[in-house]
Amino acid sequence: MILTKPERSARKAKGDGHLRRAEILRAAERIFVAEGYEGATIRKIADEVGVSSTALYMHFPDKDRILLEICDQAMSELMEINRLILARPIDPISRVRAMLEAYVAFALGNPNAYRLVFCASSMGHSEHRQEATMELGRQCFERFGGAVREIAAEGRLRTGDARTAAQALWAACHGLIALRIAKPHFDWAPPEEMTRVMLEGLLYGLIAD
Repeated sequence: MILTKPERSARKAKGDGHLRRAEILRAAERIFVAEGYEGATIRKIADEVGVSSTALYMHFPDKDRILLEICDQAMSELMEINRLILARPIDPISRVRAMLEAYVAFALGNPNAYRLVFCASSMGHSEHRQEATMELGRQCFERFGGAVREIAAEGRLRTGDARTAAQALWAACHGLIALRIAKPHFDWAPPEEMTRVMLEGLLYGLIAD
């Protein structure tokens, strides 16, 4: 996927109506990915949206808060997807497969947010932002880890324990996602087919019949 910078919005005149937070977040997400944490300034974000810096400060006190909300929204969506999968009456292996398929699909459908959450460890210098994002990631991974523990509890792991197996599965999916995002011009197979083949190999090798 090629990251393209859209044309800058015309400056919004006074009285144009309520400035939507979502519009600020979309613009900020593009700038954070394109220019990094240091390069993303309140002025640049405001110019991208077409408002003054003062107007933007009415919605967010600083860029750390903007970045945190972007990450929070992405992780909250992913956690809701996991919650719905966990609520389905399916066996543990099908549940793990469904969660990994959903994870890859979500990441490839939201590449900028995924980069901010999982690929930009040096982007933010706010300890508050880093701790909050890490907590969201921990909660999301814990839900997935619980599904893997169900398989381990049945004695079906060929190697390793539930913690190692969950981390290995997550890392494999992250590798697929990161490569496809970083190398959009490569002649990739369809994402659904790549995900299926990868998970078939991983789960077949990890889980005993």
